[in-house]
Amino acid sequence: MQKMIRKILIVDDSPIARKMLKSCIPRDQGYEFHEAGDGREAVEKFREIRPDVTFMDLTMPVMNGYEAIEEIIRIDPKAVIIVVTADIQVKAVTKVMKLGAHMVLKKILRKEDVEDALLKAEDTLRKFS
Repeated sequence: MQKMIRKILIVDDSPIARKMLKSCIPRDQGYEFHEAGDGREAVEKFREIRPDVTFMDLTMPVMNGYEAIEEIIRIDPKAVIIVVTADIQVKAVTKVMKLGAHMVLKKILRKEDVEDALLKAEDTLRKFS
């Protein structure tokens, strides 16, 4: 079965958070990683590289995750966005899902959660292709 996910964009204003997320993603899959430190940079990178999956933090300077999700969905309505946040209040989760996010993962991340999210993203991409 062919892998659907090749390019992954990790968006978080904390370099440590980006590194921790990356460490939860299996190394042997040949993923190509891209990073952005705020929402505006995320939108620019998304437009440029068209990642298969985007991991998005919500609380960031310049442009927050909510705004970035909105912009990215405008560029590609089928974009697979996985929100990674400490803010898992029902209101926040409902809002990002309405904006077009695929799912929400709670910080602090566990390797199993990230791997599970990637499997679900693969399924979604298969349905779209």
